[in-house]
Amino acid sequence: MFKRILIANRGEIACRIARTCQRLGIEYVAVHSLADAGSAHLSGAARTVCLGAGAAAESYLNSGKLLQAAGETSCEAVHPGYGFLSENSEFAASVEATGMAFIGPSPATIAALGDKARAKALMRAAGVPVVPGTDEASDNPATIEALARAIELPVLLKPSAGGRRQRHADHYPLRGPA
Repeated sequence: MFKRILIANRGEIACRIARTCQRLGIEYVAVHSLADAGSAHLSGAARTVCLGAGAAAESYLNSGKLLQAAGETSCEAVHPGYGFLSENSEFAASVEATGMAFIGPSPATIAALGDKARAKALMRAAGVPVVPGTDEASDNPATIEALARAIELPVLLKPSAGGRRQRHADHYPLRGPA
């Protein structure tokens, strides 16, 4: 069991993690931006660390500041909460590289599940039921239309990797009726 963790988040999710820490007898360090200096998630923390005055991109999403805060406050682990850095495999790997534990999926799991088509293939291989559809991906409108007609309408188009350009091409796996 950890003695002290850093909660790398804010708001209600940080409050929930803090309550769980208190029930388990784990000290926690809470982080905040200047804008959140009076927030409820700071109450009861063994230590609080201000990440600066900036927006979330310069505070709660700044992995360097979070790792520095965790190290300077003798944390054994980092809990990312939800959102922010919870689905960032590089952050999870950075936490582990410091010798601290990342409370959440492994960096490899986060990376694998970040690609919807790859995640679906992994689930299918593990015997988990998945929504009908195709794993074929395309950014060609004619191909997408043909795939949609083969699945039957209605369909749901899902951009892989949140719609960000990937190294080779955008992937738009189609999902059949839910």
